[in-house]
Amino acid sequence: MRILALAVLLSAAAAPASAKTYELDPAHSSVTFRIRHLVSRVQGRFDKFSGVVDYEKGKPAAWKTAVEIDPASINTGVSARDGHLKSADFFDVEKCPKMTFKSTKVTETELTGELTMHCVTKPVTLKLEIGGESGGKFGATATGKLNRKDWGLNWNKAVEAGGVMVGEDVELTLDIEAAPKKA
Repeated sequence: MRILALAVLLSAAAAPASAKTYELDPAHSSVTFRIRHLVSRVQGRFDKFSGVVDYEKGKPAAWKTAVEIDPASINTGVSARDGHLKSADFFDVEKCPKMTFKSTKVTETELTGELTMHCVTKPVTLKLEIGGESGGKFGATATGKLNRKDWGLNWNKAVEAGGVMVGEDVELTLDIEAAPKKA
């Protein structure tokens, strides 16, 4: 009987604890990007997004995330440019009303998953920096570079002096703070 009790205790101790689920706090999080425009860089953000993160300190095998972004909430600070980015030339928000990211693998330093943008799904790997937990909140930053043409965002315009108006590489940053998910 003691052996059975010991076996039950050991198996319970060896069972992995479940990760805590957090919900993104949009007031303390951001989804931002930078892209070359002619000879400088334009910065922008998406104002509407939501998502969840499963996190357990020191156990990246238990970590996962899913994020949804409203591409119609794009904001570069120039309404005419934002209107063009929402059009069929770029995000085509009428046809493709949401962007999503769902993790497939997470390590201490990388976040890999499937990014759906412009109705196209492709794998991406982002650099991951865990901010940790404090005051019941969780924080992390994911950064990376992707080629917009991989998702069919092909619009461009040749410049008379040579080159093109818009670069292909987009620098992406997700700074998130999340609170425990409410039941």
